[in-house]
Amino acid sequence: MIMRRPERTSHEEARVAETLKKGSRVTGAARDKLAADLKKKYDAGASIRALAEETGRSYGFVHRMLSESGVTLRGRGGATRGKKAPSA
Repeated sequence: MIMRRPERTSHEEARVAETLKKGSRVTGAARDKLAADLKKKYDAGASIRALAEETGRSYGFVHRMLSESGVTLRGRGGATRGKKAPSA
């Protein structure tokens, strides 16, 4: 019985290719494409840390790419102190 490996999707291939190039410079059209992909995923709710892990890049690299592409970065979240609700 021959076991066939399932075909990779283009998304998986892109992720593997980006991971293989870890530490290498990303310039030109490849940088623009990566920035657009990161922007789309970040706007859809992905965290910078999740994007860094997915692409095999550092947190700082992903943060810089998002900033360069004009994304408004989200706050860190957590508890915030606002005005106390009036007690009735």
